[in-house]
Formats: sequence, C-alpha cells, structure tokens
Amino acid sequence: MTGGYPLLVADLIGVAVFAASGASAGVAKRLDLFGVAFVGFAAALGGGILRDVVIGAVPPLAFADWRYAMTAVAASVAAFWLHPALHRVRRTVLVLDAAGLGLFTVTGTLKALEAGVPAVGACLVGMLTAIGGGVIRDLLTGEIPVVLQKEIYAVVALGGAVLVAVLHRLEQTGVAPLVAAAVLMTGLRILALYRRWSAPVAVP
Repeated sequence: MTGGYPLLVADLIGVAVFAASGASAGVAKRLDLFGVAFVGFAAALGGGILRDVVIGAVPPLAFADWRYAMTAVAASVAAFWLHPALHRVRRTVLVLDAAGLGLFTVTGTLKALEAGVPAVGACLVGMLTAIGGGVIRDLLTGEIPVVLQKEIYAVVALGGAVLVAVLHRLEQTGVAPLVAAAVLMTGLRILALYRRWSAPVAVP
C-alpha cells in the first residue's frame, strides 16, 4: 500500500475489523472454525484481491505479504472464540467498519491511479476494494449483499473514490488530504447509520 508504515498499520487494522465482521457473520450461520476463518479471510481481503487482479498487480498483496493473511486469520479465529463480547460492542465494530470503508476506498483508488488506470475506472476499483469483501461475505453466508439493499454503503465508497481521484488530479495526495477524505467517508457512513438513510427502493 502507499503511504509507508503508518498506512500499513492502519490497513492491517482495517483487515482485522473486516475479518471480525466476516467471522461474526459465519458464527451467526453456525459455521465451524474453518468456515468462520474462511469467511473472515474473504471479507477482509476479497476486495483487495479483486483490485490487484483487475489492475494486474500479481500476486495480490494478500498473498505476497504474509502479514495480511495472518492478520485476517488471527482476527477471524479470535472472533470465533470471543463472539459474545463482539456482540456487546457491536456499535464499536460498526464504527471501525466505517473507518475501514474509508481507508480501503482511499488506498484502492490510489493504487489503481498509480497503476495507470483512468480516473473513472480507478474510482470503480476503489469502490470495489472497499465493498468487495462484504459482497463475498454475504454471498458465502447466503445473504443478499448489503450493498445491493437499502443501506448507504457503496454510494459512500464511490463518492469517496471520486474525491480521491480529484485530489490526485490536483496533486494533493499527501497524508493530510487523504486522511481527511477517509475521515469524511467514515463520518458519512456513521451518519447514514445514525439517521437511517437509505437509497430508494422500488414499490412492488
């Protein structure tokens, strides 16, 4: 990932949070330990793997850097054993999930732009990085993906990716503006949850 050691640490925190989220979904479906770890791994790293495949960065970072896979598996196993405690801190997990959404959108969009992907495509790649793991998690657990339902999730990621692309165009890709973009996406996601905002749904 771009941004050096601080962003790597933040990225791994995001991986752990998404892994815990995926693992919790697996626990709710009464999967065994392997199943829970697999769903957690897919939720944490699925979006990044899809991103790297799309932009031709092979092998994907999730396989090239052992810290990503180990973080995802460790967080998933921890969630398997500690899931009652995770249920009690559900709000905290939602906040961290929102932060992961913002961070992964920023890093995914930047990586695509640096790989030479045009701005529109880079925005789609950034959104895919942020939501891909959640889509895979929901499919593996037999649910309609959250991003295809009413919640304002993918829209936040796409809007944030556009913002990152604009910042890149203006050559404002320092730590401060990118962190601000991630914070803005995090805030919008939390506000959407608090206000129960949703996209329009067709009336049958």
